[in-house]
Amino acid sequence: MDPLVVLNNVSMAYGKGASAVPAIEDVSLDIEPGEFIAVVGPSGCGKSSLMKLISGLHPVSKGELKVKGETVTRPLKSVGMAFQNSNLLPWRTCVDNVLLPLEIVPPHRQRIGSHRAEYKQKAVDLLNSVGLTGFTDKFPWQLSGGMQQRASICRALIHEPEVLMLDEPFGALDAFTREELWCALRDIHAARGVTVMLVTHDLREAVFLADTVYVMSNRPGRIVKKCRVTIPRPRDLEVTYTAEFQDVVHELRSMIGGKH
Repeated sequence: MDPLVVLNNVSMAYGKGASAVPAIEDVSLDIEPGEFIAVVGPSGCGKSSLMKLISGLHPVSKGELKVKGETVTRPLKSVGMAFQNSNLLPWRTCVDNVLLPLEIVPPHRQRIGSHRAEYKQKAVDLLNSVGLTGFTDKFPWQLSGGMQQRASICRALIHEPEVLMLDEPFGALDAFTREELWCALRDIHAARGVTVMLVTHDLREAVFLADTVYVMSNRPGRIVKKCRVTIPRPRDLEVTYTAEFQDVVHELRSMIGGKH
């Protein structure tokens, strides 16, 4: 099976000419269909920039980037994104926030007016699947932080993207809620088979969720380590206390510690 995403010696900079600020340099990686990858590294190393590249939100400066065999030249509608802040619109209910991408992304935006009930049921089913049964008609201010993030991930998934990109999605939550959402995301990935790219500072989160963890250097970011996580799936939280799990976390930590 061919990789879904291919980066071949890709570099990226913000700005042009002599004032350009390098963000990523000579990065090569493949992401297989259905694979869950995590990207970790020191602050400012280009993790989020890598996500912008793959989603088509920023052009490459050098090298080759392909998704589904096609060179990326514009923002991709086959990508769903969620961030550290849920960014739910306060005047829309939970379900209407989830429906928002369908009002923007073709071909759904041409159909949602005449098929709104069908789309709404799809959004309700998705929210129910992540534990938000009974909260679909609540407004964001009526939801906890963890609930808001669940809704944000549903919003990123509603148009059935091939790649789900998550930029520090649980960084603002308490440890207990974070672990709850690790399990929710684990179950979403298992059930839907979506390809996932997670950017995180939390090494435990990366090892618990990912098939492959990439470690980036200080800016300009380069891949300095590719770590396959061989811990069998499905993983439950108890695995985070095992020696095997801790060994992987410590190996990653030593790589990042040496890059500060």
